[in-house]
Amino acid sequence: MPITNKNNTDYHQLRALLRTLQNTTMQKPSIPQGTRDFSPAEVRKRQYILGTLRTIFELYGFQPLETPSMEYLTTLTGKYGEEGDRLIFKILNNGLHEKNEAGKAKLNEEWNTLLSKPYSTPAVTERALRYDLTIPFARYVVMHQNDLAFPFRRYQMQPVWRADRPQKGRYREFWQCDADVVGSVSLINEAELLCIYQGAFQQLLLPVCIKINSRKLLAALSELCGMPEKMMDITIALDKLDKIGWVGVANELKERGIAEEGIWQIERVINVTGNNEEKLAAYTDIMQHSPSGIAGINEISKTLAYYQSLASAEWQGQIMVDISLARGLNYYTGVIVEVVCTHPKVKMGSIGGGGRYDDLTGLFGLKGLSGVGVSFGIDRIYDVIEELNLFPEQLATGSVAMLVNFGGDNELYALQLLRQLRTAGIAAELFPDSVKFDKQMKYANKRGFAYVLLPGDEEREKGLISMKNYATGEQKMVSIDDCVTQLK
Repeated sequence: MPITNKNNTDYHQLRALLRTLQNTTMQKPSIPQGTRDFSPAEVRKRQYILGTLRTIFELYGFQPLETPSMEYLTTLTGKYGEEGDRLIFKILNNGLHEKNEAGKAKLNEEWNTLLSKPYSTPAVTERALRYDLTIPFARYVVMHQNDLAFPFRRYQMQPVWRADRPQKGRYREFWQCDADVVGSVSLINEAELLCIYQGAFQQLLLPVCIKINSRKLLAALSELCGMPEKMMDITIALDKLDKIGWVGVANELKERGIAEEGIWQIERVINVTGNNEEKLAAYTDIMQHSPSGIAGINEISKTLAYYQSLASAEWQGQIMVDISLARGLNYYTGVIVEVVCTHPKVKMGSIGGGGRYDDLTGLFGLKGLSGVGVSFGIDRIYDVIEELNLFPEQLATGSVAMLVNFGGDNELYALQLLRQLRTAGIAAELFPDSVKFDKQMKYANKRGFAYVLLPGDEEREKGLISMKNYATGEQKMVSIDDCVTQLK
């Protein structure tokens, strides 16, 4: 019986419930800033990139690896420098793991402190989303060292998270793709990673420049300034050169306590020009009294010599020595590299980078295990390929052809044809409902099929199939074998 008395308590309760439901259902759906949904077409494009890289990694003998999305906070902190640590996404404990009242009371106490001021203890947060793939990889190697054959070559493709300010080409959740070798100090590894970069971007049709430097040269820069203890400050400032220019870097160096004479020395070095051989010769002259500088120059020279022995002569890209390249992560110790797209239309930061880390596993108790690795910025690479319209056209739909469903016996005939096409390895689909032809064609147009196949009465009676090229509008009736050949 309906409630009509507005003075009735049940009436007011019902009205309140309806308002609550209305507010709930009217909530506008959204996703956190710095994250994205990926449509089927976008996922296929990303899989195209990952598949290209996977093939190259396997060619060079790298093995696949995956690690958890979250790590213990103590595993991650202190590995990326001061700025990196601030960008780690911490996961707040929810109390579900507490087994007794004392533990829950301690958590509540910490929560109250957290709400009153910026605060963090293991009781509040002991886990975090991974910041990159390298530190989790080092942790994995230490945990499984007795099961691995060294040198261990691995590649890894997974999302990472950083609490950064979202902007073009910079997201809070994004994919990384890494290739690393641990257990070898040979610079042949650096040269092979350069070849992997070359092969990957050559296949993806992206024009790039691979910049190369050594952290030892950066250490020598700090020695030239007479302030070796300020190496990290100099590195952090130099890492922003492409973003804020020399004037901005000079101002930041001054703010970080670098004297005018030291800033002049840095400017003198980064202004060296010429080809790679000329630059290295100039650096040798400037840093002739710096053992770390000479060691860095020798590393780069030998890496480039190995690379020349391995590299494809067809590649049109460039490898350029750039002493301003800093790679602002604490764990790099030797050769460092960074990749940028050189197409004039593209305004994007680095799309890849990496370097040598001599004792990364030492952070977890396994000393003396050197490694080197590079990373591909999958999301940035995706954005650049999309901007330059370099994705293969067929990636947009996945299926090559759609069969129109005319119903009745023609539907059964279409199913037989569909089976033959798939057996031949051709991605195809049948519209599931025998609805109006116009509706099916609108669907085919929206999906972007290359061909629409028409298994109608005449085609069924003759054992043939009509093919409509959706791009040209051309339509012809052919045998099933000819259809398979053309679709392949």
